[in-house]
Amino acid sequence: MPTYLSYDRAPLAYREQGAGLPVLVVPGGPARDAAYLGDLGGLASVAERKLVVPDLRGTGQSQPESDRDSHRADRIAADVATLVDHLRMAPVDVLAHSAGANVAILLAERRPDLVSRLVLVTPGTRVLAIDPEEAEWDAALERRASEPWYDEVRAAVEAEEPTVEQELVSQALLYGRWDDRARAHAASGQRNLAAAGWFHEGAYDPVRSREALAGLRIPVRILVGELDAWPNERGAAELAAAFQDAEVTVLPGAGHFPWLDDPARFAVSVRDALRR
Repeated sequence: MPTYLSYDRAPLAYREQGAGLPVLVVPGGPARDAAYLGDLGGLASVAERKLVVPDLRGTGQSQPESDRDSHRADRIAADVATLVDHLRMAPVDVLAHSAGANVAILLAERRPDLVSRLVLVTPGTRVLAIDPEEAEWDAALERRASEPWYDEVRAAVEAEEPTVEQELVSQALLYGRWDDRARAHAASGQRNLAAAGWFHEGAYDPVRSREALAGLRIPVRILVGELDAWPNERGAAELAAAFQDAEVTVLPGAGHFPWLDDPARFAVSVRDALRR
């Protein structure tokens, strides 16, 4: 994999896939190996774009000696900004998944010159202090009451000290279909807990972010899964309201990883979001 030197001279890695105008892809987790993204439902081919996917600091082949604070979301955003500068891509379309949306939002807030648009896929919303209510978690679980795994998942979710097996099965809530592919995906996800301190003190300021984002004119497209526990449609609408130009698309039958549930629909939806 090619590498670059970040703002603190740390060597970090990234990969490229496809050809065409670049799209910077920010993985989530936090601190999950970017391999979980796969090929995003064949997105590079469908959209005719080049995907640039960094191994964020502390993941994959980007594991330099770093202090604790270098893994904060704002510092990860600085790493990503350095990559954009290194590859001379600015301004670039940015696609971010899950917790990676927090990094993308901080990037747009602090280096708006680097971002031409945001496509936020089942996005995390913590940096803007948008949080689910307890009743929404319960409602998300109840929506799946007809699933054959429902009783097993409810027991896992309610367990005070869940077993490893229960922790795995509880991830069924993240997928539109809890089939063999989803199970393999859930079991294979590598997350570096030592590098997962994205939200340590000082990493973000929701008031500052909201004020900055309100003045940005970049288009924002938010894709959420119909069956995802979070963000739901209410959370996505609140996130959209933080921007001047934002639209929400709900992907039917999809969960938190929509490229697994319906690869073709996902890739076309992202392609259209990048074109609009």
